[in-house]
Order: sequence, then C-alpha cells, then structure tokens
Amino acid sequence: MDMNTIEAVVRTTDPAQWRDGDAWLAGGTVLFSYGSYAFGPQPLKRLLDLGKAGWTPITVTGDGIELAATCTIAQLYALPGSPEGSGRTWPGLDLVRACCDSFVASFKVWNMSTVGGNLCTSLPAGPIISLCAGLDGVATILAPGGGSRTVPVAEFVTGDAKNCLAPGELLRSVNLPASALSTRVAFRRLSLSNLGRSGVLLIGRLDDGTSLTLTVTAATKRPVQLRFEGVPDADRLAAALDDAIPAGLYHDDIHGLPAWRRDMTHRLAEEIRAELSAPERAHDIPVSGDFWPPRAGSAQTGPTTLSKGA
Repeated sequence: MDMNTIEAVVRTTDPAQWRDGDAWLAGGTVLFSYGSYAFGPQPLKRLLDLGKAGWTPITVTGDGIELAATCTIAQLYALPGSPEGSGRTWPGLDLVRACCDSFVASFKVWNMSTVGGNLCTSLPAGPIISLCAGLDGVATILAPGGGSRTVPVAEFVTGDAKNCLAPGELLRSVNLPASALSTRVAFRRLSLSNLGRSGVLLIGRLDDGTSLTLTVTAATKRPVQLRFEGVPDADRLAAALDDAIPAGLYHDDIHGLPAWRRDMTHRLAEEIRAELSAPERAHDIPVSGDFWPPRAGSAQTGPTTLSKGA
C-alpha cells in the first residue's frame, strides 16, 4: 500500500487526460499491492480512477457477451445463473465459473478485482485471460488521440506481465462471440498445491462440431492457441504442441518449473482431445487438480454456497 507519491486521483474514462506518471485504477488489487513503483523506476504521480465509469458490466445479445473492463469477478461469476445467462444454450458459459474459481481469491479480490485488471496485469496465471482467449474474445482499446482499436485477447498478452497496450491506452471491454460460446468446451487446470495459483490451464473447443481449438495458458508466458481441422490423433497433437511452444516460452517460477509445465500441458491437452473426440454426454465440466470448489465424489461435494473467502 506504499502509494505516498500520488499527488491526485482523477475520475475519468478519457485517455486524452493521461500523462506520464499516471496509472489507470479499476479494482486496484494489484496496483495497491505493488505500490508507487508498480510500472518502473519512476514513481506514479496520479491515478485515473475508473470507479465511476458507469459502464454496464455485462451485456448479453444474440451476437455474444460484452464484458466491460470494470466488470468485477463477482459479477462475472453470477452470469451463468442470471436470467440473461441461464436462458442461453451456450456451453461456453460453463467455463465462466471454472475460470473464476481459478482465482482461489479472498472476498476482497472477488468483489473488487476486475476483468480489465486481470487482463492488463497480464500474469501467465490470469484466469480471465484464459477465459477470454479460450472463447476467442476480442478486446476494444481506447487511445489518447480519440480513436480505438480491437485486438484478439490471445494476442493482447505478449509475455509475463507484458501486453500490447501503448502508454495511455485504456482497455474498454471484451467481446465474447456467440460462435465460440455455442461450441462444446472442455477445461483442465492444475496447480502444485491445494488452493494454489494455476500452473497449467487449458481450454478446448469443438468448433462446428468437428474442429478442435486448444488454448494453453498459465503454463506459458502468454496464451498459445492451436487450431486443427478435425480432431487430431494423440501424436499429431503432441507434435503440434512442441512446434507451437518452444522451451523458452514455458513459464518458470515458484508455481511450477518449465519441464513440469510442459509435461502437464501435454497430459491435459490429451485429456481434452480424448474428451472432445468422444460422444457428448451430460456432466458437470470436468476439472483436473484439487482446488475450490471441491469436485463431486470428494469428501465435500458440489459447488460451495459460502461467500468467497469464507
């Protein structure tokens, strides 16, 4: 919470007001943790506060879902059970709560952390990055000069804590297309410890009922997406992963060595391939690893009804 260099807090959503020494403030869960030197050797001078932006958190139409950058994780988690979400036959909605639960977050993070903040922090284990990249999300970015541009979320994050934003640019929203939401999906996640940060997180989609799209996150410094015409056999999938992910792209930190992340990426990718190539059957979305909420069949079964962090 060392923010003793801040001279002003400005409530604005206008990138034209940005200047050197500024930082955009949404939920602030990471910004306040890192302090005044969050973005380099020069201290922050002003915070541009998006708290009163007034952006509609979630907009659902026949074309898909628009998530405002200021949408909180709690608001996103509520989407599948809401009238807007539960009325849609979109299998991709099953990924929402699986990814939100991957935060394994306190109630403070759950209610303050935002979709945009998770994307812009750009950590490999960011589960909203996983969700949005896995569903072919497209980010809308506002520029200081008054213009805007769009970038696929799979290309938005460029490395560990790195992204494509230029100074002063503001992430406005992410659009998840109905074409991706309407596909059959599979989800796998692993961490080294119970309730630990994701070390590997993979999302698979069966597009048009025949073609496999596989998105690798958490194991890698940036999202890696592979697309196949049809569902490949195990050998072709393994070879494609090795071609797409060189050794240096696997993340290396206390939450998993690169060799482990590679092995688990191959393992979980094969699980997804096998699941999506088999006939579809009704089930809760399978999740690898031991993290909250407990899986059916364990000592505690079913999703928790406790408040996050309880």
